[in-house]
Amino acid sequence: MAQAAAVAKAPPAGPPPRRRRTSATPRRLPYLLIAPAGLLMLGFIAYPVISVFYYSLQNYNPTKPWRNGFAGLDNFVTAFTGDPDFWSTLGFSLQWVVVQVVLQLLLGLGLALVVNQTFIGRGLARALVFSPWAVSGVLTSSIWMLLYNSQTGITRYLADAGIGSYGTSWLSDTATVFPAVVTAELWRGVPFFAILILADLQSVSKDLYEAAEVDGASRLRQFLHITLPHLKDAIILSTLLRAVWEFNNVDLLYTLTGGGPAGETTTLPLRIASIAVDSHDFGYASALTSIAFVILLFCSMLYLRLSKFGGDDK
Repeated sequence: MAQAAAVAKAPPAGPPPRRRRTSATPRRLPYLLIAPAGLLMLGFIAYPVISVFYYSLQNYNPTKPWRNGFAGLDNFVTAFTGDPDFWSTLGFSLQWVVVQVVLQLLLGLGLALVVNQTFIGRGLARALVFSPWAVSGVLTSSIWMLLYNSQTGITRYLADAGIGSYGTSWLSDTATVFPAVVTAELWRGVPFFAILILADLQSVSKDLYEAAEVDGASRLRQFLHITLPHLKDAIILSTLLRAVWEFNNVDLLYTLTGGGPAGETTTLPLRIASIAVDSHDFGYASALTSIAFVILLFCSMLYLRLSKFGGDDK
């Protein structure tokens, strides 16, 4: 009986049956799902970039078709050796980026620390702090054009109070135009840092501060050894993004000053727009755009490398 039961329970001879591969999650399914987004990115990003590099090697001016043709590296040679405005606009662009990013970071960090505290009316304070970021660039420029208007703006009220004279325009004076445009851009850019830093502050554990207080650490030491290390990645990412955006800033400077007076506020992107739109020299404008692209790419990679973005050294 035992032998018969063993024989009855023995598995059938031969190779085990193959398991059917389920077709619910094939290996190629993730790639098929991201294919539409990848094609859109290829069309809207890769194609324009390749087109810019192509036209940078051409003499292309629709108003002078007889001069069009392959130029090789002539446009780049002209930019570095034959165009003095290139270096001046590049220098001002770097100055603009450094001043804007540093001031926006410091003010945004201060505002984030303030609205992170618990007090009556905190929700309203946060809404007021973040509201400039919701305003479009065109509307921001219009607001500050009215504020800087010599007839109805700030300077008239200062003149009524005995400060300055009537008819003064800060945007047309080389001594005041830079602080004026910097202030206008700060109003729009500071909330960006405040939003990102405040979002990261919300994730800091309160237990760390309580333990530091028990150990007798001051507010300054808590900020330096708890808050700042925790905010490292948020600060690196926000400064990098804002630096790229400020380098490419065109709308506010173009609306407020048009690059003037006497070219004092002309950035490299603003000069590129002027060459392409006003002079229709798309070949040279593409070459300057390619140079700006390489500068931003190199500086971004170097910044992320030196700052060790994403490291575990908190």
